[in-house]
This record gives sequence, C-alpha cells and structure tokens, in this order.
Amino acid sequence: MITGQLKSDIDKLWETFWTGGIANPLTVIEQITYLLFLKRLDEVQLSQEKNANLLGVKVKNPMYKADETPLRWNHFKNKSPEVMFDLFTSGIELERTVDGNSKKVRINAFEFMKNIGDDNSVFTRYMKGATFLIGESRLLDKAVQMLDKINMDDRDTKGDIYEYLLSKIASAGQNGQFRTPRHIIRMMVDMVQPTKEDTICDPSAGSCGFLVSVDDYLRENHSDAFHQKKFREHYTTQMFNGTENDASMVRIGAMNLMLHGIENPNLRKVDALSEDNAHTKDAYSLILANPPFKGSLDYDVVESSILQMVKTKKTELLFLGLMLRQLKVGGRAAVIVPDGILFGSSKAHKKIRQELVENQQLQAVISMPSGVFKPYAGVSTAILFFTRTDSGGTDKVWFYDMKADGYSLDDKRNPTEDKNDIPDIIQRWQNLDQENNRTRTEQSFFVPFEEIKNEDWDLSINRYKEIFYEEIEYDASDVIIRNIKQMDKEREQLFVDLEKMLEI
Repeated sequence: MITGQLKSDIDKLWETFWTGGIANPLTVIEQITYLLFLKRLDEVQLSQEKNANLLGVKVKNPMYKADETPLRWNHFKNKSPEVMFDLFTSGIELERTVDGNSKKVRINAFEFMKNIGDDNSVFTRYMKGATFLIGESRLLDKAVQMLDKINMDDRDTKGDIYEYLLSKIASAGQNGQFRTPRHIIRMMVDMVQPTKEDTICDPSAGSCGFLVSVDDYLRENHSDAFHQKKFREHYTTQMFNGTENDASMVRIGAMNLMLHGIENPNLRKVDALSEDNAHTKDAYSLILANPPFKGSLDYDVVESSILQMVKTKKTELLFLGLMLRQLKVGGRAAVIVPDGILFGSSKAHKKIRQELVENQQLQAVISMPSGVFKPYAGVSTAILFFTRTDSGGTDKVWFYDMKADGYSLDDKRNPTEDKNDIPDIIQRWQNLDQENNRTRTEQSFFVPFEEIKNEDWDLSINRYKEIFYEEIEYDASDVIIRNIKQMDKEREQLFVDLEKMLEI
C-alpha cells in the first residue's frame, strides 16, 4: 500500500489529467501506463549498458540505437515541457535503410514504444492500438516528473502504485468496470493454494487482479522455486493466462502483470465465449474469475460446445460452461457468481448446478453480503469452488454465510477490522474435518449430496440454514397495563416534587 508523499503526488497527477480534459478513468490509466512503459524500456537498457561496461563489451540488441537517444526517458525527462512534448508528437528525423535505400524517417517517442521489437514481441503485442492522448506539454511534463520518482526495480512499490491507480476506476464509477476487491481475490487465492506446477487462467481477466494475486502467493509461499530453471521457464511462458474482450483492459492488465514482475503473460484480446476461443479445451489446472454479469447474448455468438453444456443466453451461466471446458480433468476453479445462479429456476440454471454437483465435484459455496461490490454495484454474490472430474465426486458441500469482509457494506467501504469473516473462512476451509459437527444454525456447515439433489440442486444457503429463535416470555396483558398505570402515577408524582423544588 502506498502512503504519504507518493500517494499525494499520484492524486495530484490524477486531478491534473482530469482538469486537462482527460476524464475517462481508463484513459487516464492507459496514458500513465504508456509513460511507465517508456520508463521501463529505458531502465532495462540502462541496466544492460551497466553490465556491458563492466565486462568491456557492447550491448547486444539494444532497445535504443545511438541516434535514438533523444527518445529515451533519461534524455527527455530533463528537457523543457515544450521540447519534451515535441519529442512525443513530432519526434526526430533519422537515417534508416528502407528496401535497400537510405531514407530519412521521422520517429517520435510514443510510436517508438509501440513498434519496438518484432511484430510478435510482448511490447508490440500489448501496445497495438495504443493512442497518445496527452494534449498539453504541461500535463506531460508533470506526469513524467512524478513517475520519474518511482523505483521501477522495486516490484512491490511499482505494483502498489498500479493497484492504487486501478482502484480509481471504482471511485470514478464509470465504464461499468467491476473491479473485484483485492481482499476477496486474495481470500480465493489463499483457499485454492496455487502450486508451482499450476497453469492458471482468468477468462475475464480485466486488470488481471487474480493473476497478480497468484504471483504474490507464489512469491510468499514458494520463493525457493524462483531459483529453479524449470519453474522459471514455466512461470515465464505458460503459467499466467487470460482473455479479455476490451483492448484497453488488455493493455492495462498486461502492464499490471509486467509491473509485478510477470514479463511475458499470455493475454489475448478475444471474446472468451466466442468461436475465436474454441481451441482452449482441457488447458488449465486452475481458473480464478469474476465473470461479467451483463445479461444476455445471442446463441449465434456463443461457441457451440458451451451451448451443448448449458443452452442459455445468460453470460454468468455460459462462463461456468466455458470454465468446465477449459479446465483439465482434476483442475479446480474458484469463481464469483451472482446469487441467481444458486437458486434460479430456469432449465439452464438447474442444469449447470446439477452438472457441478452430480458430474463434477462441488466443494464449497460461500455467500457474500451485497455490499462487497459497492460503491458501483449492490448485487448479492457467492463464490463457487469446484473441481472438474467428469465422474462426480461430490459427497457433501461446505456452505459459509459471510456476513462481513472487513469493510463497511455501504458506499464508503471503510475498514472495519473487528467485523471480518475472511480469517475464519480460510481457517475453517483448511480444517474441514472439524466442520462435520457444525449445526445448521451456525455460520458454516456441510450439506450432503442427496439433500441437495432432493432440493432440485438448489445451492442457496438459506435453503439449508436453520434459524434459531430464542423463546422470550412476556407478562400477561393485564399485568403490563397495571405496570404502565403504576409508572404513570410515579411520573406524575415526580412532576409534583419537581414543581415544589422550583418554588423553593
């Protein structure tokens, strides 16, 4: 978490973007992302140059050639706002060989960043379609000077800064972006306990909060693995995967991962439910997601194998079908769903619940209070934990009724550490053998497979929870009336006594 002067500087920078005419929060984050990217490119080459100087050799395949020096962060950051802005817009004229002939071409700092490397490079892949929208030299200079203070070698600092920027999507309340609260993400990650062998996917990646949290977990619990060549290769090329249909969010998510040290994530701009994503089958050992609850899609835009599993137009049901297709047998998932999935009476609702309970292994249903997604949504949600088996395996399902998540459930979402069920959820999940004797009046309990089947596969906790009513005995009505009359007499006497005191 960032505090103090750095937090204040970012708030001021954010306000400067808004007063400078860039009001869309996603656009603000994108523009800051591009500048962070440029800073990172220059710092990578500075590190390469330092190592090369120590060895007395030249840098192999440098990011910047000698004549491109004016486009480097450490060069333009010291220029006047007007000169800096010109380097980002007009650029510099350079001699280049084109089709065997020497030509003069004009390159600016932004276009250089977009086109660095070959067409398949990680930089080019995620910067495709990027547009420079900072229209004032003063705004550009202020942004560069503030971002120059960030130590890009410090993974935690730059990651925290980016998380803070992303949090402003929620406070801005625009674009319908459902940014999953990071403490809810971390709870889910702590419960699934990612391993160093896992191949992880978020099919609705957004800003990639789930993938970042998995990386945090691995660094905290498997730090020794980062010294193993085999793991580093898996970590770099295969471990982190995601799909996202919004080009801006793909860029933001990719930068979020890179700033956290995940240099080459496998992110794709694609509609996860479409035919364009049909090839991803039996691919992942772990899926973490908060898919969109955006309503309905036409059948003709949904990939056919998903419709064979659950024929519906509702995206929240379709995503569950997608996840079962994408998981390997034995792969597990933790997914946030709207409450309607738990008890919906349509044929599609019942079919997907039956699929999870009867044909797969549903382990847990955690019901969350409706305020978890405030200030931008008051929808009631739950988290499903399941494993793809294709052969059943659900013996009993663990239910937990979360009443508090450590924050107030109003729009302010202020911390309330004394009201937080998350530590209890994690502790009980890790000791499920001790849950067998819990009664249905308590906050968590097991429900056997047969009972769920008999309830038409209903997964709402209220279907199974028993409410304990404490018996209270009251006096008979004539006694209550007599007591009220006596209190009236005593009250009148008190007034008489008070009047006498005032006369004295």
